Amino acid sequence: MTQNKLEIMKCTHGKPKPDVDSLAFGKHFTDHMFIMDYSEEKGWHGARIIPYQPLTLDPAAMVFHYGQTVFEGLKAYRSEEGDIRLFRPEENFARLNRSSDRLSIPPVDESLMLNYLKELILLDRDWIPTAEGTSLYIRPFIIATEPNLSVAPSRTYKLMMILSPVGAYYEEGMNPVGIFVEDHYTRAAPGGTGTAKTAGNYCAAYKAQDRATANQKSQVLWLDGVEKKYIEEVGSMNVFFKIDGEIHTPELSGSILEGVTRKSVIELLHSWGMNVRERRISMEEVIAASKAGTLEEVFGTGTAAVISPVGELQWKDHSMLINNRNTGALAKRLYDSLTGIQTGEQEDPFGWSVQINDN
Repeated sequence: MTQNKLEIMKCTHGKPKPDVDSLAFGKHFTDHMFIMDYSEEKGWHGARIIPYQPLTLDPAAMVFHYGQTVFEGLKAYRSEEGDIRLFRPEENFARLNRSSDRLSIPPVDESLMLNYLKELILLDRDWIPTAEGTSLYIRPFIIATEPNLSVAPSRTYKLMMILSPVGAYYEEGMNPVGIFVEDHYTRAAPGGTGTAKTAGNYCAAYKAQDRATANQKSQVLWLDGVEKKYIEEVGSMNVFFKIDGEIHTPELSGSILEGVTRKSVIELLHSWGMNVRERRISMEEVIAASKAGTLEEVFGTGTAAVISPVGELQWKDHSMLINNRNTGALAKRLYDSLTGIQTGEQEDPFGWSVQINDN
């Protein structure tokens, strides 16, 4: 059972805030953090907001040895009127629980977590940047803390939330990026942890990212782990293709992340009367569309970048330019609509925005 009492310990000396013009992604952190603990006897308990600080963990803590950890990523925005807004946070906490279930971590009370997050954001409200393209990135995460080298789920955990004012995820911003199609390494396979947001999925991608960087590409496009034929996702994003006027995206096969931005893009496209086909998409099909001149747009979707247009795909000895390396009209419209809803500049007919009372 989760106990809902929240203790707040305010820091006495705030940190200097970074220059908004030099904001990178995930480099700066606010004055406070949230922590609560789990034990089999008490369940989730001890919810508290404390000054941002290092952790002390036993060297035998199971997270260090067996990687039992999950995390999430969402953002807070300031509207022109000064309101604080979250974008579909309930989806993130629901996904946190789905990831936890896959990693044998006990679930949290999702509505209570949202309340805790609101309190943390209100405490550090002055850290929310207001310049165009900036936001306050929110990282909830859970780690296994039991000091035990047995190969079994931990019996104790810590859940934390930290906040980071951020600028654009990619240096290119909304300019199209180059993508390297990975045909050697595998990100995930059916029955694995690909659909969970867990640390090992990301560090296992570093070697492939090195190959992409060596080929002057910004990100990796993963293929399926069985046949190395079907497209799955791009690095930390889901991926969409516009082919001959139709929108296509890889189906949720159990080995790719069920992105909140992906879901929002599909719902937004449907509201515009556009059909989205969720299906298996092969690289051969994409090459054929490129040669036929029907590959009109490719773009990634994710919390960090929102919409990231792709200007080039490189697979083996095939290099495909997309839309002359220009941002496509659909990607731009989606970006403007999503960021407009997130910041309150556009109407939100879906009820996606959650406002935080800043009184």
